[in-house]
Amino acid sequence: MTRHILLINPNSSQATSAMMQAIAQRAADDALAVTVVTASRSPAMIVTEEALQASAAEVVEIGTRHAADCAGIVVSAFGDPGLDDLRRRVDIPVSGICEASMRAAAQGGRSFGVATTTPLLADAIAARAAALGLTERLTGIRCTAGDPLALSSDKAALTLALGEMVEACIAADGAEAVIIGGGPLGEAAGALQARYATPVISPIPCAIAALLEQIDTRHAASMALAAARG
Repeated sequence: MTRHILLINPNSSQATSAMMQAIAQRAADDALAVTVVTASRSPAMIVTEEALQASAAEVVEIGTRHAADCAGIVVSAFGDPGLDDLRRRVDIPVSGICEASMRAAAQGGRSFGVATTTPLLADAIAARAAALGLTERLTGIRCTAGDPLALSSDKAALTLALGEMVEACIAADGAEAVIIGGGPLGEAAGALQARYATPVISPIPCAIAALLEQIDTRHAASMALAAARG
């Protein structure tokens, strides 16, 4: 229980990694320290399905290389590249920000939408919902206009544009919760959460919460087995 959580940033931006790590550490609080490893073979921001798929191999490489030193791993790209393969290869809990946030958004049978900046990833996002059996809960994917990279460089404009998509998810699509769909959108997600009565879901804290629950469950089971063995 003294080991750390590893957050893998499948994007190659060190600045994004630092932002994600700060959000993850706040979510983990004092439970475990969070370290981060940044991909080197991906673009600074993954905005296409091809780049998302291509990033999976390096995610698995990073995760398997560091698994022996970790209590758990978070894959911090909204699309969960390499998540299933990494789970098969390591013997520690692994959480993906898309999976965790969709499960959190759908709790209690809620319908949910996704607000994001990457229209070319809409099919991949819908595919993740389908893989999780949540297609019927997904009300839609609302995407901001313009270049995602340019928008992400202006925090105020990013938050404003995503807020408009949140409002569309709620008013036009009937979403009962809205996920801000992207690891690099973590700060905007936090800024938007207090603005709406409808829950706005931030994926990174969801992944940390899911991971800590898995770690605690494994630890309890290990302690119980040790006690049973006397």
